[in-house]
Amino acid sequence: MSSVLQLKNVHKAFSGVPALAGIDASLANDTYVSLLGPSGSGKTTLLRVIAGFEQPDSGEILFSGRRVDGVPPHERGIGFVFQNFALFPHLSVAENIAFGLTNRAVDPVTDAKVVAGRVRDIIGLVGLSGLEDRATTQISGGQKQRVALARTLVTEPSMVLLDEPLGALDANLRMRMRSELRTIRERCGVTFLHVTGSETEALAMGDTVLVLDAGRIAQATDAGTLYTRPASADVARFLNCYNIFPGAVSGDAFASPVGALALGGIRQTSGKPAYAIRYDRVAIRPTDAAAADDEVRIEASFVASEYSGAAINSFFTLDDGRVFEVEQHLSHAAPAAYEEKGRYALVWKREDALVFV
Repeated sequence: MSSVLQLKNVHKAFSGVPALAGIDASLANDTYVSLLGPSGSGKTTLLRVIAGFEQPDSGEILFSGRRVDGVPPHERGIGFVFQNFALFPHLSVAENIAFGLTNRAVDPVTDAKVVAGRVRDIIGLVGLSGLEDRATTQISGGQKQRVALARTLVTEPSMVLLDEPLGALDANLRMRMRSELRTIRERCGVTFLHVTGSETEALAMGDTVLVLDAGRIAQATDAGTLYTRPASADVARFLNCYNIFPGAVSGDAFASPVGALALGGIRQTSGKPAYAIRYDRVAIRPTDAAAADDEVRIEASFVASEYSGAAINSFFTLDDGRVFEVEQHLSHAAPAAYEEKGRYALVWKREDALVFV
């Protein structure tokens, strides 16, 4: 699959503080790409550098094979959807969408019939038919999101950048808009680069997920691989679904603050030793239950449980004071009741652990 965007050793600093510290990435044409990272990792800076709102200090940005660092934003053929939508309150839905066509610096569309036809088509594509004459102050958050997207798509960009596009929406609307954004992208056949700080959103949306850490791409892969094989303990931590222990491999075990954890899982070279076990790979058993030869067992005290719809997350404190989390899907069995401050065995298969060396 051909690349629509290539980033080569891109650097950007503000007042001497690096925001992007050597970004290398290649984005395929006609795909949905999620850009995930914690606050301060450089996500929005990277988006703004790609769009042309900020210039990189060094490195190259190639768009459709053409170098665009130094090229003004309006000449790049890249659309940008702002987090706060940036709609014009004095214009109707249709007028907001038409604005990008009639006022762009390069090849503005002046034929009113052509503008009306293209606006009508894009309104149908994003599901806003019947709202053309509404003021943007009279529509919902999800409809405003679609107006902002339509205003970008009507100019027929080859790529669309979305800066936390679902952040201003309530939880139910965010879930629905995930599906709608993917459907709209597939219909348009352009690449979407979607910035988010939500690991669940990134995994649900992206054909490819880029994980940004301290101004560098820590991992670039498909959502399934990222979830099951994070490249480092830091990446696993961003996913918020792994219990992670510091320590080091010692013989046939991993020496951790809670004791020796028998090895048997996947080992990955990451430069920073750690042992990780996913929340949903752990079983909770009575302390008198023995572990099998292929299992790892530690003890902990129960603190509380939290329902999250299809699953229940139980929290324990280990003997070193660290919190350990277990996720149980309710489709498997009815939730058990645990005694507050009661001692329990936490058990998992050796092969389910990830060991970073």
